[in-house]
Amino acid sequence: MGYGCGKRRESGFTLIELMVVVAIIAILAAIAFPIYSRYIIKTKRVAAEACLSEYSNYMERFYTTNLSYAKDSAGNNNAIMTTKLDCAGVQQTGGDYSYTAALAQNTYTLTATPINIQLSKDTACGKLTLDQTGKRGVGGSASVAECWK
Repeated sequence: MGYGCGKRRESGFTLIELMVVVAIIAILAAIAFPIYSRYIIKTKRVAAEACLSEYSNYMERFYTTNLSYAKDSAGNNNAIMTTKLDCAGVQQTGGDYSYTAALAQNTYTLTATPINIQLSKDTACGKLTLDQTGKRGVGGSASVAECWK
């Protein structure tokens, strides 16, 4: 009965094997985290673009009724920025963008300005603008085609 004959095999992982696994995980994390961060920034920008489009739809409905973007038929100012659309809520883009409107009788320009983390992370696109003709603009160094998807 071979007690003590031959080598006894230890089970488990060696320190080298554990270090290799840790190194592989670190490399994957170093690649995946920046990609994920860019994805989150882009997703928030696309949500802001959708919000500008929603505000633009509101403006067109207002104009159809009042023949002015700035005032209604009673002479009251357009309340677009005090109108809380679903897209501007904290759940969508409220914590990442602030929205403003420059209104005139026959023109408007809607602007989504990045705030908080979005401001520091999305410098290439910066402010997003949309006017009554559907013209899109950006405030950063990137092109409109790169920023508006």
